[in-house]
Amino acid sequence: MTPRNDDAPPSTFAPATDGSTTAPSGDQGLTGSVRIATGSATWFRRFLSFVGPGYMVSVGYMDPGNWATDLQGGSAFGYRLLCVILLSNLMAVLLQALSARLGIATGRDLAQSCRDRFPPVVNLLLWVTCEIAIVACDLAEVIGTAVALELLFHIPLLGGVCISGLDALLVLALMSRGFRYLEAFVMALLGVIAVCFAIQVAAAAPPLAGVLNGLLPHADILTDGPMLYVAISIIGATVMPHNLYLHSSIVQTRAYARTEGGRREALRWATWDSTIALTLALFVNAAILIVAAAAFHTTGHRGVSEIEDAYRLLSPILGLSAASMLFGLALLAAGTNSTVTGTLAGQIVMEGFLNLRIPNWARRLLTRGIAIVPVIAVTMMYGHQGVGRLLIASQVVLSLQLPFAVIPLVIFVSDRRRMGTFAISRPVSALSWAVALLILLLNGKLLFDTL
Repeated sequence: MTPRNDDAPPSTFAPATDGSTTAPSGDQGLTGSVRIATGSATWFRRFLSFVGPGYMVSVGYMDPGNWATDLQGGSAFGYRLLCVILLSNLMAVLLQALSARLGIATGRDLAQSCRDRFPPVVNLLLWVTCEIAIVACDLAEVIGTAVALELLFHIPLLGGVCISGLDALLVLALMSRGFRYLEAFVMALLGVIAVCFAIQVAAAAPPLAGVLNGLLPHADILTDGPMLYVAISIIGATVMPHNLYLHSSIVQTRAYARTEGGRREALRWATWDSTIALTLALFVNAAILIVAAAAFHTTGHRGVSEIEDAYRLLSPILGLSAASMLFGLALLAAGTNSTVTGTLAGQIVMEGFLNLRIPNWARRLLTRGIAIVPVIAVTMMYGHQGVGRLLIASQVVLSLQLPFAVIPLVIFVSDRRRMGTFAISRPVSALSWAVALLILLLNGKLLFDTL
């Protein structure tokens, strides 16, 4: 995406600067391509104009990687890790708001800002770590999609892994219609996921006291090795490093006036958009853990950590024949959705750090190809159990990549020379650095225990 700095025309709807109302085909010209309601439009219509990027970002907070960690946390430890999900979501709300602020205020996404600020060696390191995170996330999408296809349609796991490589065609078809079509598709699948889990939570009927107690922090999370491992995996699965790059770019798709007033309005609506969308992600992640705790932990099935086992046990334990089908359908929707944002994030990162543009289909197949290889190898050697462990490990890898995205982001949005009047206040800066420090400490603890 090549940012533009021109002002939108003063009309009821501000169209893209090239006169179109949707994004052109391919990956060119997305900036300012989505018109917004202006002038006499109500505040609600103006807000709806900016709805979309937050939901695109929220996909990464409820992808198949979250399922494995939430299932394991709920079945093994009951509701005790709900506080970790809540903490992760609050961190995500803050970090995504900072990401949107950077993109709107400067017209540069996080990857471009790194290229502007840091020497080539540092940029190369940041690019490599981000690519590792994207591949780890894509690996989780491969596993989730393949498992969902096996559970719902009895397609062998290896066959599902190969089929997942064809999702590039879906992404290309949506991109050719325009960015709004892409957002609508993502939001529709998010709705499917939310409805599926709302029904399952109602069927599980968890005790309110247990859920509320789980939202309170427990000191033994830091002292219990297995629980800490899952807790860090939850953070890694929830706060996605590549989402920070993605959000700082796609918030620029709106054709808001590139003036201080226009940017302030865009920032206000973009923050509301991402906060509401991440609240939905909080519900989904909490619902997965709550269902696992109610269905498995309280019934003695505390070793359930595999998605296949959860699918097999849900219906008989909950007494709802459709529970397993809803679980599999939501998993398939989550895996499919994640492919869209993975493609966009990969393209943004490569263009931003290397100033290198390759076709979307090539980028998608490259990333998916790298992710498919370890899944096929582990499946052939260790079967479903090995794939489940690989899914958990991928989320730990994501957690380890977080500091490489979070620290540059906080540096940039705190810099008044770069941000001007849009620089964050000292209290917000202190809170942001506290979040970055917490991530570093948790990762250090994980590495120490592992070594």
